[in-house]
Amino acid sequence: MEIRKIASFSADHDIITPGMYISRIDGDVVTYDLRTRTPNAGDYMDDLTIHSVEHMLATFMRNGEIGGEVVYFGPMGCRTGFYLLVRDSISAENVRLALITALKNTEAAGEMFGAARKECGNYRELSLDAAKKECARYRAVLENKVQKTFTYGE
Repeated sequence: MEIRKIASFSADHDIITPGMYISRIDGDVVTYDLRTRTPNAGDYMDDLTIHSVEHMLATFMRNGEIGGEVVYFGPMGCRTGFYLLVRDSISAENVRLALITALKNTEAAGEMFGAARKECGNYRELSLDAAKKECARYRAVLENKVQKTFTYGE
């Protein structure tokens, strides 16, 4: 069996900067790499932060303006960001705007979603403060970075 390199390993991680990128399109599903950190720079999200952001953004994205088009939201194993999969009926700019809204909603949230034993397999490892801090950091990136094509190497 011939093993082909998957698309995400084809992007040069030495030149990736924080931002939002389309990493692949499969039929009517678009995968966005939400890079909150620069890869291989030694600055990675800790488990508490990545878990907390995942709970908040998964909830806000699925309940937001494009919620019906969200297929999946979850963390990257390298701890430099998240994957967001949406239907291709939503433009990249509208995804960015919906994401900014979800980040703002997290910053203003008064509760951590899914923080009970019956709701999460590791409910003790959640922090609303950690989620708020990370979301504020990433929101600043998305609001200040001009992206035209949302592709790597832009």
